[in-house]
Amino acid sequence: MVKSFLNILNREISGLHQAAYLLGFFAICSQVLALFRDRILASRFGAGDTLDLYYSAFRIPDLLFVTIASLVSISVLIPFLIERFEKGEEEAKEFIDSVFTFFFGFMFVAGVIAFFAAPYLMSLFFPAFKNSESFPELIKLTRILLLSPVFLGFSNLLASITQVHRRFFMYAISPVVYNIGIILGIVFLYPVFGVSGLGFGVVMGAFFHFAIQVPFIASQKMLPKFRLKISFEFIKKIIYTSIPRTITVSSNEIAKLFLISFASFFVTGSISIFNFSLNLQSVPFSIIGVSYSLAAFPTLTRLFSGGHHEEFLKQIVTSTRHIIFWSIPVSVLFIVLRAQIVRTVLGAGEFNWDDTRLTAAALALFVFSLLAQNLVTLFVRSYYAQGKTKTPLVMNLLSAGFIVLSSFGLVKLFEASLFFRNFIESILKVSDTPGTVVLMLPLGFTLGSIINLVIYWFAFSRQFKTFSSCVSRTFFDVFSASVIMGFVTYSFLAVFDSVFDINTLVGIFMQGFSSGIIGIISAVITLILLKNKELQEVWGTLHKRIWGAKVIVPDPELN
Repeated sequence: MVKSFLNILNREISGLHQAAYLLGFFAICSQVLALFRDRILASRFGAGDTLDLYYSAFRIPDLLFVTIASLVSISVLIPFLIERFEKGEEEAKEFIDSVFTFFFGFMFVAGVIAFFAAPYLMSLFFPAFKNSESFPELIKLTRILLLSPVFLGFSNLLASITQVHRRFFMYAISPVVYNIGIILGIVFLYPVFGVSGLGFGVVMGAFFHFAIQVPFIASQKMLPKFRLKISFEFIKKIIYTSIPRTITVSSNEIAKLFLISFASFFVTGSISIFNFSLNLQSVPFSIIGVSYSLAAFPTLTRLFSGGHHEEFLKQIVTSTRHIIFWSIPVSVLFIVLRAQIVRTVLGAGEFNWDDTRLTAAALALFVFSLLAQNLVTLFVRSYYAQGKTKTPLVMNLLSAGFIVLSSFGLVKLFEASLFFRNFIESILKVSDTPGTVVLMLPLGFTLGSIINLVIYWFAFSRQFKTFSSCVSRTFFDVFSASVIMGFVTYSFLAVFDSVFDINTLVGIFMQGFSSGIIGIISAVITLILLKNKELQEVWGTLHKRIWGAKVIVPDPELN
């Protein structure tokens, strides 16, 4: 049985849709566990001081992860690894060992500095917590979490090797075991160690994320080892390539840091509301955008480096069409069913009705930018596949700056204008709920994300003139079907309101689920009538067993 499981983990997957659906399937598994994790946190603590502390403690570790750990990110290393493996396994092994040794040393030094500087940094980032009784606990939790970017960085290095070999199973299952570790920390370690136990759970999950990939890497004799003599030629190339990418990713993380810092000045629980809604919208983002961009990236790199630019564009167009196909309907469903989703996932224990309404409203604002987030993720990797790192750097910096400035401006406008406040509260149905100013943060995030997509789309269309025309029909079909689906779903909510007891977990779930299913059926019928190409492709892919899919042999010219 163990051997069979390892064979599944080591299976090669080469088709774009098959790889994307495989990653999407495990992303669903991971996100289900993440939702279960958030439900436990919400029911035990509610949107209050403890979770505000917990989410704030991630800021420094997350910054380390997106800066230093991104030096060994998949999108950076894969092109180098492909080149090294083409020259032979010895070249590849030397490269891997050099990167591992340098990363470990760099991360160790940065971690030690962050450990001792944590009180000063957290005072700077969260001045609202500085004089509170919980500040020492915040510092302690932050220091524990500093171990997580180390393991996740190592995991990135190993994942680059597994993806070059098209072993998507191991990479896909890593987030699943990561969330299992966090849940174990909440359930078993928190009662023993208190808030620190939550941090230990995160570190344990990060270790699982790394360890699940070790057996395959060891079987390929590619397990990284320390080297006394580092090939700095490799390191210089990686750093030169990584710096723009690191700033690109860091800009988004810094923008979130500012938003969470803003939230710390609002009513207690605002940080928790922001993070819960962000986590909920991350479910479709991880399943759709991340899955397709990850599945496409190795192929995009090979195609562009091999001079197959027409095939490169074709791959981008295919990924874009299918991201649009999934993103718009999911966004509509999340907006229409936001209350049912939040009540089902988080509505238990200490998570009260006001928390539910605010989180649902914030979720609606976040998912309005879902399509933008998903497509930007694909565009960024398409530029990386071309070896262009400066373009996404400039674009994401502009986006991050706009997110911060617009959120700050919206907060000021919300506090100064009674008309604007009443309009927002009325349209999101939170008029009598305290702490609604926190909604300006996801609204600012969404505006920045949409502007970012417009910039990327314009730049990409200038490079590939036929790009927009290739995906316009898909947008029309899916948008039309989604509008009909949203109307049908909303209409049936009132119907099932009298059928199910919506004061119970089962009742509120069945109300949303039943309405959503009928809405989805109406969308499918609409797409059939429109003879939608993506629906036919999805149906064809699902007819094949992903697990037993025939491996597509790479074109020798692309090796």
